Amino acid sequence: MTHSNKIDTLLEARWIIPVEPVGTVLHDHAIAIDEGVIQSILPNAEARLQFAPRERIVLDKHVLIPGLVNLHTHAAMSLMRGLADDLPLMEWLNNHIWPTETQHVNVDFVLDGTKLACAEMLKGGTTCFNDMYFFPEASAQAAVTVGMRAAIGMIVIDFPTTYASDADDYLAKGLAMRDEYRQHPLLSFCFAPHAPYTVGDKTFTDILTYAEQLDLPIHIHLHETDVEVRKSLDTIGLRPIARLHQLGLLSPNLIAVHMIHLTGEEIEQIGNQGCSVAHCPSSNLKIASGLAPIPALLNQGINVGLGTDGAASNNRLDMFEEMRLAALFAKMQSGRAETLPAYQALQMATLNGARALGLGECTGSLVTGKMADITAVDFSSLELSPCYDPVSHLVYSAGRQHVSHVWVDGKMLLNEGQFTALDEQELLQRAEFWQEKIKRKNNG
Repeated sequence: MTHSNKIDTLLEARWIIPVEPVGTVLHDHAIAIDEGVIQSILPNAEARLQFAPRERIVLDKHVLIPGLVNLHTHAAMSLMRGLADDLPLMEWLNNHIWPTETQHVNVDFVLDGTKLACAEMLKGGTTCFNDMYFFPEASAQAAVTVGMRAAIGMIVIDFPTTYASDADDYLAKGLAMRDEYRQHPLLSFCFAPHAPYTVGDKTFTDILTYAEQLDLPIHIHLHETDVEVRKSLDTIGLRPIARLHQLGLLSPNLIAVHMIHLTGEEIEQIGNQGCSVAHCPSSNLKIASGLAPIPALLNQGINVGLGTDGAASNNRLDMFEEMRLAALFAKMQSGRAETLPAYQALQMATLNGARALGLGECTGSLVTGKMADITAVDFSSLELSPCYDPVSHLVYSAGRQHVSHVWVDGKMLLNEGQFTALDEQELLQRAEFWQEKIKRKNNG
């Protein structure tokens, strides 16, 4: 055996669903990993002859899939999970979430909350998340500490918070954070203007200038509620999408989150401009914002990924649930059972999210040359038996509780459902600390 065949890890599995090529299911195949990169995917028997791994892991009752990509979340808001449920969006924001953030959100809050979210996401098979929150340097630090891949949003709002005083301050701080972390292999960056109703035209123009210079995505809440659309019409005479189009923001670099209240013309426009959409079915349902017209968006050829939104509005960072809901609601909306089949829902939860973030060459599918961001799902339990179609099982039967192993950049972060490096007890203690602090202040 030659020296070139020595590798770090060989994963042998019952099934591999690489996502690319579409619809592929590999039986009794192995993934060869070296220095964090997928070197080869080949039959188990051939892999044993060809490679001398430092570690060989046999997962003979498991399916290997690309690590899931959460295209929209506010990770640190995990510390506000269940704080103010069953309320309309604007009442929830104005009377509960924003006041709590004003009182409590600082670097420590974001660091602890993001670590907690990363742990939850890892246990559920998510290896990459796209974040939008205050003190993004703390989000970046948390992701690096945990070892997760993250697209860190440089948040911008036109009003002051504990994080920044005005739009220029948000941008300056965001860009400084990017400069500090830009060489880190697990991190990428987005501009994250919160929403059209919190960001003015001048700020949008500044963001667009920077985004074009740096070739970075722009991640924004858009057309989430009918109130947002109506207020925009009342104040400036334009629907938010028309306003962003006028400002030049509709492009392949735009990640539009929610996109619920849309006309046929707007769907066509978004498609023509090559924008991506982050679909967050659980959060949209819980806040009663409505359902995004996913069948129409897909018919237009729009790249749709899946997100959980934050744990304050979902209340789970569970991409398996988002996959299942996305598929079921698309069928109901279209009146066609064949709409959004299981393989397409899996692609939305993996490769589509990676492409939206500009990470399609790095993650989102199991392909030679990509980074080894891999999730193993254990199909041995009785509720997953028998299995005729592993892709169908992933979307309609399995849940995050069946995730057994997770690798990011070839490093095993979850082994048989247990963290390899994270201290779960410490995370729980920090969550309890913030719960007591928030309860005291809110009741005081």
